[in-house]
This record gives sequence, structure tokens and C-alpha cells, in this order.
Amino acid sequence: MKNIFRIVLLVLTGNLFANAQTTDLARIEYMEIPFSKSDNSIKRYRAFLQAPIPLDKDFNKIIVVGLDYRYVDINLKDAVPFNPAIISSTQLMELSVGYVVKPQSMQNWRFGARGIARIASNFNGKLGSDDYIFGAAVYGIYDRTDEDVEKPHRLILGLQYTTTPGRDFPLPIINFYKEFAPNWTYTLGVPKTNVRRYFNEERKDAVQAFVTLDNFFGNIQQDIVVDGDTAQNISMTLVLGGLGYEHCFTDHFLFYAYGAYTISNDFRLRDNDRNDIYTINDDPSFYMRTGLKFKF
Repeated sequence: MKNIFRIVLLVLTGNLFANAQTTDLARIEYMEIPFSKSDNSIKRYRAFLQAPIPLDKDFNKIIVVGLDYRYVDINLKDAVPFNPAIISSTQLMELSVGYVVKPQSMQNWRFGARGIARIASNFNGKLGSDDYIFGAAVYGIYDRTDEDVEKPHRLILGLQYTTTPGRDFPLPIINFYKEFAPNWTYTLGVPKTNVRRYFNEERKDAVQAFVTLDNFFGNIQQDIVVDGDTAQNISMTLVLGGLGYEHCFTDHFLFYAYGAYTISNDFRLRDNDRNDIYTINDDPSFYMRTGLKFKF
């Protein structure tokens, strides 16, 4: 069982935006942003599941099938030059398949690939081609997080590409994790960099300081015209800095809560060439996220 968890971990850490730097197998989550200097707010509800399928008895080859669902409730109270009901919500539905192999000749290395099929839309009508996004990632993982290593560490390098409008180039996957002192760890990478402190030998409670990215994207099925320009999608990109708390009920089941402030906030309507059509909010704001998850 531990070998299954371990290899699933390596598949999950290969996904840059959705699940990079995570060991999650299942999660339910709530996020809220009450925008500063505004009556607008965003709430996001998420459910996430990954299922491993070993292809050999030694777990050197494994497939992981993932399901991800996100509902974003967009509450626009400020005056805007369009009908806010058109973008009152977006939804994301994603199916992913990952594959990891451990070459016999390369100790501590694993190589993986992952494909995704995603629907991201405001669902105001029938699904069209702009509602679908496809993507793929390839990565290599050097893993030394075994218990007999004095300072466990892990390095992940790779590339990911998606058909998100206006993004015609692959993005890098970079992640380095290390336990650098008793009950202290750090992670460097994208989308999250953090330092974590555990409060007991059983590692049931921990706090962390972090800088991370968060975002969402949804196609607008009924295009919005603002001052003669046509907006075809709605998206938000955040750079956050904050603190988090985790409590483990068991070795693999835990509660978490994060509070942060946005270093950069860009909530806007865009066309399919990534040109900004209308900025909804860009002031720094408070951010909170909490949930339950089952992890390695």
C-alpha cells in the first residue's frame, strides 16, 4: 500500500497548475475572496479524486485516473458595463490520466506523462469548442524522501502545455522539496513556495508560511461587448502570501485552513488573444481557503 501511495504522489506532483506540489488523493474545499474596496466577492467549491491502477506487482508502472470539479460563484455588486448575470458562475470539470515508470537502470528516478481533458465554461448554453481545453505534461522526478535519508529531498522538472486561449507555449514544471531540520521542511517551485514547521514528532499539527498562485478560467458562451471590444472569457490570476494551519486526524486524513493577502490580483474579462477587455477587480484583497483531504 505504501508503494502505491508513493508513486501516486509522484504523478500528482507533476501537474503544474491544478495539483503541483501536492500529495492529495482526495479533497473537498471551500475558498472565498471578499474583494477590498468593493462589494464583489468570489466563492469556490471543489471536489477532487485520484485513483491509482498498478500495472505490475512491483509498482514500477502505474496509471492514475483523476477527476476534478470546481464551481466558482461570482457575486458582482459593483456597477459594470454589462449584464453581470452572464458571468454569475463558472464551472470546471476535468478528467486526467497519468502514467509513471521507474526505469530499472536509474535508481531514485521516475519519469511520467499526464494528459487532461477539461470543460471550463459559464454554461449559459450548449457546449462549443471554446468550452474544451486539452493539455499534456511530461516530467522527471528524482526522489530521496526515504526514511533512511538524513535530509529527505525531491526534485521535479518538466513541461506542461494546454490549449488555454492565448497560451501557445509550454510552461515549466519546477519543484524542489527538502526536510532541512527536525520538524522543518521547505518547498521551492511553482505554483507554491513554503516553509512548514511541525509541532510534534507525530506531525499531527503544523503551520506554514507560503507564497503561491491561484487562478480560474471560464469560457463565456455569450460573448460580452464592452466599448466595442468583445470579451470571450473570464479569468482571475492571484499571487498570494499568507499563513496556513494543518491538523492530521490520522496519518493520511487532515484538516487545513489558509489565510492570505493578495500580492497581485487580476480579475478580468479577456478575448481569446489574452487582451484585457475589462478589469473587474485589481486591488489587493484578503483570501481564505479551507477543507479536508486524504493524502499520502
